[in-house]
This record gives sequence, C-alpha cells and structure tokens, in this order.
Amino acid sequence: KPVRWAATVLVEFFRAMPLLIMIFLLFAAVFTTEPMWALVIGLTLYNGSVQAEIFRSGINAVPKGQGEAAYAIGLRKTQVMTSVLVPQAVRSMLPSIISQLVVTLKDTSLGFIILYEELLFVGKSFAQQTPPVNGVYAFIPMVIVFGSIYILLCLALSSLATWVERRSRRSRKGTPPALEGTAATVMADPGHSAAPGPGETGTGPDGPKAP
Repeated sequence: KPVRWAATVLVEFFRAMPLLIMIFLLFAAVFTTEPMWALVIGLTLYNGSVQAEIFRSGINAVPKGQGEAAYAIGLRKTQVMTSVLVPQAVRSMLPSIISQLVVTLKDTSLGFIILYEELLFVGKSFAQQTPPVNGVYAFIPMVIVFGSIYILLCLALSSLATWVERRSRRSRKGTPPALEGTAATVMADPGHSAAPGPGETGTGPDGPKAP
C-alpha cells in the first residue's frame, strides 16, 4: 500500500502540473547550464504520468474474469499481469498511447522557452538570418516550413499507430485449420459416417449396417 500511495501521489502531481511551468522550473532551479535535460526530464515526468494513467485505465478495463481465471490455474501476480492482463489491455489502449506520443512530439517545441536549440528555435534563427523585407523578417515562411515538418512527423507517427493496430487486430483473428476428407464430410452431414473397415459395423441414419 505505501508504494501504491506514493505512486498515486507522484502520478497525480505531475499530471496536474502544467508542462511549461515544470520545464521552466527545472531550467531555472536545477539545469541552468543544460537546457536539454530540463526539457527531457520535464517531458518525461509529465507524459510518463499521463501514460501511467492510460495503462492503469486500460488494465482495469479488462474483464475481471480474466485475472481470476489466471489466478485459479496457479499463476503469480507478475505472470497474470505480463501474460494475461497487459497483452489484452495494450490492444484497447493503443490509440490513446499513440495519441499521447503525438502530443509529446509537439510538446518538444516548448524547449524554445528555455532557449534550447530544438526545431522551432532553429527555425527562428533561420528567419532572423534572412534579410528583412520592408523591415519584417521572414517569420511566416518559417512557420509554414517548420510547421509542415511537425505535421509530417505527427502524420507518420499516426500512420505507424494505425498499422500496428491493424496488425494486432489481424493476429487476433485465427483461421481454423482446413477440414479435408472424412472430417469435412462429417461436419457437412452429421448423420453420415465414414465407410467402416473390415469386420466393423457402420452406423448410418437408418440404423446399423452390416459390414
């Protein structure tokens, strides 16, 4: 219980903390000379807590009978989680996981606030280095070009999520083995039986038959 309480407090705290404030506080208080770590740790704490809540909700959404059946055959809690609950939960929460990864990708642009040289910061530098036209720098073309890069990256990640979801859905649908010969005949006509062998008595729809 103490571990569960501590984990709950940490997840709820970092999930409620605004990401921009967290990044700025880490930069101002701890990583004053290394803005990259302020950005990385801030993104990790915030998005990690959101992903933890997604995992918790997904596992709780699995029917309780699945876990009870696993405990009934003698599996330990770790085995129940890794072999029964988590594989089923991942399929249902995969869209939420991928959507949060897309949000994480877009949140990397917040490194611009602490002067970290990420994509948006580089785009601003390019715009300032170009000669101004009528006293105006080319910020709008910069936004169009680098915004398109963000859009393409998010679309690529979303396409990957769609492909993984379709593949997992296809792997769930097992195809029954093909029935051949006598087995197919019996399945098609339950009243028909295979031809009896020597010395055997066959049974048909009208009763016993002589060998």
